[in-house]
Amino acid sequence: MKSAAIPTVFIIGDDCGGMRQEEEAEIHALQERYHALTAREREVMALVVSERLNKQIASEIAASEATVKVHRGHVMHKMQAGSVVDLVRMADKLDLSPRK
Repeated sequence: MKSAAIPTVFIIGDDCGGMRQEEEAEIHALQERYHALTAREREVMALVVSERLNKQIASEIAASEATVKVHRGHVMHKMQAGSVVDLVRMADKLDLSPRK
């Protein structure tokens, strides 16, 4: 019976390694998408994930609210985010989220 437990431990260990590789691959893909953003899009993304409204972002970057909406749309598309919540999770995985 004890000999049966040893292979189980190795299988679990392999699964954990596989999950880590998948997580690393996901982070690498997120980094590639993030680096494909323009400097302005990265700036807008940082403000979006810090819970700023479009109007607040527009004021902060000296742009119109319509321009912010365009940048925000580009960020969502390029990052392949289905929602702002997805974008916040991505920023967290990339260690971009502001610490509260």
